[in-house]
Amino acid sequence: MTTFARGTDTLTRDALTVLQPGFTGTTAPDWLLRRLGQGLASVGLFGRNIASPEQLAALTAQLRAEREDVLVAIDEEGGDVTRLEVRTGSSFPGNHALGAVDDVELTRQVAAELGRRLAACGVNFNWAPSADVNSDPDNPVIGVRSFGADARLVARHTAAYVTGLQSVGVAACTKHFPGHGDTAVDSHHAMPRIDVDAAVLAERELAPFREAIAAGTRAVMSAHILVPALDPERPATLSRRILTDLLRGELGYDGLIVTDGMEMRAIAGTYGIERGSVLAVAAGADAICVGGGLADDDIVLRLRDALVDAVRSGELPEERLADAAERVRA
Repeated sequence: MTTFARGTDTLTRDALTVLQPGFTGTTAPDWLLRRLGQGLASVGLFGRNIASPEQLAALTAQLRAEREDVLVAIDEEGGDVTRLEVRTGSSFPGNHALGAVDDVELTRQVAAELGRRLAACGVNFNWAPSADVNSDPDNPVIGVRSFGADARLVARHTAAYVTGLQSVGVAACTKHFPGHGDTAVDSHHAMPRIDVDAAVLAERELAPFREAIAAGTRAVMSAHILVPALDPERPATLSRRILTDLLRGELGYDGLIVTDGMEMRAIAGTYGIERGSVLAVAAGADAICVGGGLADDDIVLRLRDALVDAVRSGELPEERLADAAERVRA
């Protein structure tokens, strides 16, 4: 039987704190501001939320008026994946182009300039860079988002990107751990699987993440992929072996672990988002990303209540939820 040392209000606040939800519109809805006052600590922005730099700055100021230390996250990789320039396309080269040039100082400068533009608009957390080694040329979801097919090249450019982005005060979130490059399935639609042995994974997939950790990446994003050599039963996002034993234990990572979008079919279509969120936190994830598709107060309340119920039932240790919430706040 779990002994509850803290009150229900603290438990509910912690459950809200670990969520990274999205919303619709170019101003913050009332429900979002209300949840920020109740403990929500992160907000995810998408192209639908951005009309101009001036509007984005006003939006982030609106969020900070409710909670000064809110994490405002965005998916701004440059190249094919942009939110700041979603209507025109990015004016910055993407990872594939940077890897082809193979000038790590250029990669650092590009990331720093992207970071400056984000920071000027009040964004302080970027779901980037992609550290995936694009070893399967038929990969439908990574492709040009990768620096390339050579692990050493990807590793040095990942580190340069992290360094550049964080040099201007924007937290990097290196993704998609333990590596989404050797897949022919898009985890937005189904569960990908990587069938290589642990030695190949260590030398290829994990190399860029080791460099990102050495460079001080503030966050790492998990992948919704099944890697039987590491865990034959659960995908990385829900795997204690991968998030806690490997990422924290073997690789020595002590920063924030963020999930990829929980409404992606690899999770939503197999475990469901509520169950998936509980399993992710139990496995070692600190922040639950949701809101690319499901973006309203109902989903926030459903996930909050699922986490609270899991603690009360003893399925999710209260200490694990408290630790996750504290990492988000830190």
